[in-house]
Amino acid sequence: MIWRAAAGLARLLPPEAAHRAAVETLRRRIGPSPDLDDMPVEVAGLSFHNPLGLAAGFDKDAACPDGALRLGFGHVELGTITPLAQPGNPRPRVFRLPQDRAVINRYGFNSNGMEQAAARLAARRGTTSRHPGIVGINVGANKTSDMPTDDYRTAVARLVPYADYITLNISSPNTPGLRDLQAGDNLRRTIAAGRDGMAEAGFMCPLFVKIAPDLEDGDIDTICATALDEGIDGLIATNTTIARPETLRSPHAAESGGLSGAPLFERATHVLAAIARRLPADGPALVGVGGVASGWQAYAKILVGASLVQLYSGLALEGPDLPGRVVSELAVLLKADGHESIAVARGSIPDAGEAIQHALRLAQSA
Repeated sequence: MIWRAAAGLARLLPPEAAHRAAVETLRRRIGPSPDLDDMPVEVAGLSFHNPLGLAAGFDKDAACPDGALRLGFGHVELGTITPLAQPGNPRPRVFRLPQDRAVINRYGFNSNGMEQAAARLAARRGTTSRHPGIVGINVGANKTSDMPTDDYRTAVARLVPYADYITLNISSPNTPGLRDLQAGDNLRRTIAAGRDGMAEAGFMCPLFVKIAPDLEDGDIDTICATALDEGIDGLIATNTTIARPETLRSPHAAESGGLSGAPLFERATHVLAAIARRLPADGPALVGVGGVASGWQAYAKILVGASLVQLYSGLALEGPDLPGRVVSELAVLLKADGHESIAVARGSIPDAGEAIQHALRLAQSA
């Protein structure tokens, strides 16, 4: 209860101030540390204690990976980190939509740059107090870059020594032209740039790509074909959406930027399922993101094909005890369905609508 009360107090702050306070709190390792049973998942040669991760966007500058892992996450994804420091878009640039259990942000890759992040991660590597868990690093291009693909190579080369995996963020709606990198040859060149960065640094790790929810079927076809051809290790589906469902009721619903939270859940899960249908079981791993704030929502994404699930807006809206609750609820649902592991449950209900309804009914009867 104390952590829910703390989350309520944080909501009295402006959204960006609350975000900064949450990062600083976790940097000091203040927060719940639930005692959770392992729910092991093997993805791209990495061993995760459980399938739940903190999505990129929260810890933009590698300030609090260990504090975040203490909350019960099996992994955290840092970033998005750009090669050069940049301020992002003008404030205000993040808005709560409480009636819709949602957030709109147009941060625009505000980043202190790769050098500060690398210094923090190097210092972390030298300590003995690291919390166990997987740390991914999400990289992006600077807004003013003339050659965005070069930015990916540069950022990967600098940060890959500290990463368990690297994610190429080519799907934020808040950097002009960035989503063009999801298309055909642009995607191939960006993936090649990421691999070139690894080769330049002399470190190799799994390479993931994060995609948008605002995709047509043809776009999904192309992305999946390219992912297979290029042998990437994972696809993260999805980033925030530029769509505005007619059901939104909050006063800030018309703000520009990426919408996340509850209104994104169904759309993101349908895109995830569409990707899973196009990929073989031994193809790129899938990470389901978008609207997760409960165990049943995480389970629905696993049922359609995700090996891992991430959340961020739910943490901002509900407080630091959410990760532990989601993992505990997920374990109950897995057992209720008679599945011995995430790997067995993964993809067992390929239709998104059916998976969502099944997971919800199971949670209501558990």
